[in-house]
Amino acid sequence: MFFHSLDQILAGIPAILIAITFHEYAHGKTAALLGDPTPEMQGRLSLNPFKHLDPLGAIMLLVVGFGWAKPVQINPYYFRNDRKKGVLYVALAGPVMNLVLAYLSAVALRLVHAGIIGMFFFYLLWYNAMLAVFNLIPLPPLDGSKILAGLLPSQYLSNYYKFESYGPIILILLLVTDVIDIIMQPVVQAVLHFIQLAAGWGIF
Repeated sequence: MFFHSLDQILAGIPAILIAITFHEYAHGKTAALLGDPTPEMQGRLSLNPFKHLDPLGAIMLLVVGFGWAKPVQINPYYFRNDRKKGVLYVALAGPVMNLVLAYLSAVALRLVHAGIIGMFFFYLLWYNAMLAVFNLIPLPPLDGSKILAGLLPSQYLSNYYKFESYGPIILILLLVTDVIDIIMQPVVQAVLHFIQLAAGWGIF
């Protein structure tokens, strides 16, 4: 999604920053609730976007529509209960936060759908839906890979962890060949349609 005017820039940039910031904050907060002090010690339990911004990831998000933030570091050994489930919960928290924000944006857009404020809620809806879907792709280093690892039976984990090192390479190849875009666009549209229905109206 590209910007073609000053209004789009003024509405779109804050939407991107909010989507990324709340995504990473959700990871850190969930880890903290499970007993891990690492995110707080590293200053990641913050809603300051600059604490979470990855410059290259932000540029990718602006230019090609897919990007990332600075990953929140966690230490599962601090988790009070099942470490495997803890990692799954932390990974899931980011996309879930984005879906919640997308729904709230759709509700707000139903009330204010004109002008730069309406444009802001439109971008906030779209970027949160996109980030949720993108991060659920089960390829390292995306959240989906950690969610899948948390769901796999223990006997399959060793083979899956061997595959992990190839994940970033596969992801880059899928990005540069536009395969990700082909796969994601219908999924994002389906998510947006569902959110619209849940919010009580259609906007696309």
